[in-house]
Amino acid sequence: MRAVIIANGLIGAFPPVIFPDDTIIAVDGGLRHCLSLKIIPHTLIGDMDSLFPEEIDTVIRSGISISRYPARKDHTDLELALHAAVNMGADDIVLLGALGGRWDMTIANVMLLASPELAGRRVSILDGEQELSLVHAGEMRRFEGKSGDILSLIPLGMNAENIHTTGLEYPLNGEKLHFSATRGISNVFCGQTATVFLAEGLLLCVIQHLTETSGT
Repeated sequence: MRAVIIANGLIGAFPPVIFPDDTIIAVDGGLRHCLSLKIIPHTLIGDMDSLFPEEIDTVIRSGISISRYPARKDHTDLELALHAAVNMGADDIVLLGALGGRWDMTIANVMLLASPELAGRRVSILDGEQELSLVHAGEMRRFEGKSGDILSLIPLGMNAENIHTTGLEYPLNGEKLHFSATRGISNVFCGQTATVFLAEGLLLCVIQHLTETSGT
């Protein structure tokens, strides 16, 4: 099952990632993105502090499921939405509007990808031409792109050990990327696919899908 979670961050050029069978979860002010894009979510989750009463009334009249939480809580609305997607049985989760102007929220949202309950699921953050996801220890991940697209590999929390890649201009063959070093930045797709295997550690993988107006 594929779930698309639409949060309250910035959404620029909206990528074509919504399919008819997707389960759409709006996160608080992310409902406004849904309304402007004429997307009807299956459920709305959050404390609703970013919505006007009339926007919430629109949801109520539409019969959309609402999970409302208090403003004072131990989890962000996006984290609660991820819990909900997992409980629904989603094994492929796409996050939109998860990045934005607040660095604290942006960093926290990226770190949510490392949540233990998401292990074994494909979870990615889409932000315009960029795609963020994690590779966990023991995983091999296949990435889709085109020749010239950029793939950066960033160790999180510790060194990333015994990395094997294919389809990239600068291959890694059992090598180590050090935490807090930048060696894994700006690798390049040689064709339409690349693979990354990681034996130990955690890798944040960031793809920049280049267009005619993109730069490096």
